[in-house]
Amino acid sequence: MGRAEESMARAPSPTFACTACGATYSKWSGRCDACGAWNTIVEEAPLSAAPKGLGKLRGRMVPLGDLAAREPPPARTASGMGELDRVLGGGLVPASAVLVGGDPGIGKSTLLLQAAASFAQAGLSVIYVTGEEASAQVRMRAERLGLCRGPLRLAAQTALRDIIATLEAEKPDLVIVDSIQTMWSDTVESAPGSVAQVRAAAHELVTFAKRRNTAVIIVGHVTKEGQIAGPRVVEHMVDTVLYFEGERGHQFRILRAVKNRFGPSDEIGVFEMTGTGLAEVANPSALFLSERERPSPGSVVFAGIEGTRPLLVEIQALVAPSPPGSARRSVVGWDGGRLAMILAVLEARCGIPFGGLDVYLNVAGGLRISEPAADLAVAAALLSAREDAALPPETVVFGEISLSGALRPVSQTENRLKEARKLGFSRAIAPARSVESPEGDDGLRGFADLAAFVGETFGAG
Repeated sequence: MGRAEESMARAPSPTFACTACGATYSKWSGRCDACGAWNTIVEEAPLSAAPKGLGKLRGRMVPLGDLAAREPPPARTASGMGELDRVLGGGLVPASAVLVGGDPGIGKSTLLLQAAASFAQAGLSVIYVTGEEASAQVRMRAERLGLCRGPLRLAAQTALRDIIATLEAEKPDLVIVDSIQTMWSDTVESAPGSVAQVRAAAHELVTFAKRRNTAVIIVGHVTKEGQIAGPRVVEHMVDTVLYFEGERGHQFRILRAVKNRFGPSDEIGVFEMTGTGLAEVANPSALFLSERERPSPGSVVFAGIEGTRPLLVEIQALVAPSPPGSARRSVVGWDGGRLAMILAVLEARCGIPFGGLDVYLNVAGGLRISEPAADLAVAAALLSAREDAALPPETVVFGEISLSGALRPVSQTENRLKEARKLGFSRAIAPARSVESPEGDDGLRGFADLAAFVGETFGAG
């Protein structure tokens, strides 16, 4: 082999990866084809040399089982924070890996410090590892939260090798790492926070959790689109993915489970940011409606389901004239594409145009709704604002709208109505197929399509 061939064999081909989604490329490009982000592709050093096969060493036999084997359910440890335990599926499972993401300054560190202290008081051996703050800063926050006397151990370190060695010696029940983007492995030739470093650090922490039967909670930063920064493979590695979300101007914070191998997904926990930390909200429906005054045009109460919990929330709409050719559509807390669909159905099936009108839609309280059952409530809010006519008081609305204008039934109708009655709402508007007796005397009205609802409620269409 000549020198030229030898140098070519030694020099690996460069690899480029997107820092937003983790997609890999053989050459640099200004735009990522996978996620569409610009200027996010950087050159990455390889994790190791090219694979050379397993060699001649033989592996060990792996014990095999069958599906008929009975195993007890995993033992869970409740923290005492009811909202956190609800999102986790009933408590913390040993050997589980949990990823927590959220916007900067939303309260992730505060939440996990309170959770660590609660788990420690519940009898677990807990180690809190921070790579973003000094130990004195964490102690200052703990003092403000009244957690200084808890049996919680603290470490300020970013070297992954030292962290794993410490955990192997201490053998804790729970480890909290804040955050994964600050962890640094000396086996990867790239800066902390890069795709390769995040992937390697997450792999080592998850492997440690499964090997030593230790629960690991990892904090991950998010991109401007709201996704976990780094490769998507990190979300695939862990057992549970939680998002801590909320609007800066609101005191409410929502902890949402988007993936959970040990419980229901889409479950939410509601917290309130106070001067002494995050306080649990036992009845979020009452809190979201606490600032609602008397019924006004454009205001509609939606009876929704978040995970396994019924939730009442106010949907607000405003329709105003706009200059020709510059109509605006502004949405907060809902899908903008879904709003465009509702406006199109109202115009095509009910003959109610919104051209030349600015449309503003807001979900009160900083909550984000993704449930299709909110279609009818949104349509009612838009029509109420356009016609300047408020809905009858003590009324909740829910139902899904199809492109044909028909109202499709939604699940858990009884739970929605039960939550509404508990808060004093005596009337409900829903799809006809969701109710047993649409013409009953119990205040529940069922409509087969959107045109019938619009004609009877607002006299339009």
